[in-house]
This record gives sequence, structure tokens and C-alpha cells, in this order.
Amino acid sequence: MISIERDCYGYVKYRVRTILGMATIRMAQDSDIQAITDIYNQAVSAGGSTADLQPRTIEQRLEWVHSHTPREQYPVMVMEENHQVVAFGSLSRFHPRSGYDGVVELSYYVDESARGHGIATEMVQWLLDEAKHRGHRMATALIFADNAGSIALMEHYGFSRFGLLPRACYDGSRFLDMSYWCKEL
Repeated sequence: MISIERDCYGYVKYRVRTILGMATIRMAQDSDIQAITDIYNQAVSAGGSTADLQPRTIEQRLEWVHSHTPREQYPVMVMEENHQVVAFGSLSRFHPRSGYDGVVELSYYVDESARGHGIATEMVQWLLDEAKHRGHRMATALIFADNAGSIALMEHYGFSRFGLLPRACYDGSRFLDMSYWCKEL
């Protein structure tokens, strides 16, 4: 992280350095929904990083963003480079039962034109820092077992694989294994 500022809503904005230059990580706004939808639908079309089989609508993604409440505990953030959203990430409630409070699931998606430039690395670092700062005690991730890039990122940040669900996800043509990852914060 390079610097911290506040946006016009009072939310913290972070300036980070990526291979491409400086980027800003900030709270997602309704005006970001088109970019969030486009990036997510790239992942749906490519396969291997989401269990959705059909592209999502803007309305569905807006509902998903608004479902992250309270936003102070479960934020959806975007990363911008040159005033263009190139990635988004979120901290989501792991489970609604109160015994699981303090455990979050992290997720992140990077625009295909911005992959390979360290953006996912910065986003995961930010998500982990924010999860800890917001008082969460554990971060989890659910990753396709053959997603080498995301698995390498989890290992880089000290996550441990704690489970494997064989053939748990059908992607439209085949069944795929899902791996569970966790990290104490």
C-alpha cells in the first residue's frame, strides 16, 4: 500500500503500485456495476473460476453488491487504473449462523485485459489486510482444484488447503473438484 485517502462518501481509498503503475482500491459504487458485471461475466464465459453457468445481469450483480451488509464488515471493492475498473474483490459472510462471525470468504476477479500484472496479488493482499482490520479472525476461499493461478496465490499468502470436494461442480460439460482454503488472521 502506498497511501490512504477518503472518497466523497467517507470510505477509505488505497493507492497501490502494480506492474502497470499506480492503482486505487476503493468501495464499489452503483456506478461500478457495469464494470463489475462485465468482469464477472468474463470469468463465467472462460470457466474455471466461478460455478455460474450463465452470465449475470446488471440487476443481479447490483443485488449481490447490496447483499454485502453491513458494508463496513463485508465490503465490495474495485481496483481502478487510469479511471477504469480493472478488478473487484469482496469479503463475504462465510455463514449466517452467529457462531461463524469473524470468518469471511474472499473472492476476486480481474479483467482479462489486466491479468498477469500483479493486480490479483494486490487485491488479495488488500482483502487480507482489510479482513484483519475489520476484526475478522479467519479468511476462507473456495477454488476450483485445477485453478493453478489462484492456488499459487493462496499458497503465497499462507493459506492452507483444508478440504476437497470431488466432482462438486458441473461446468456444463464436466464435473470439477473444488478445494477449500483458509488462513488465520
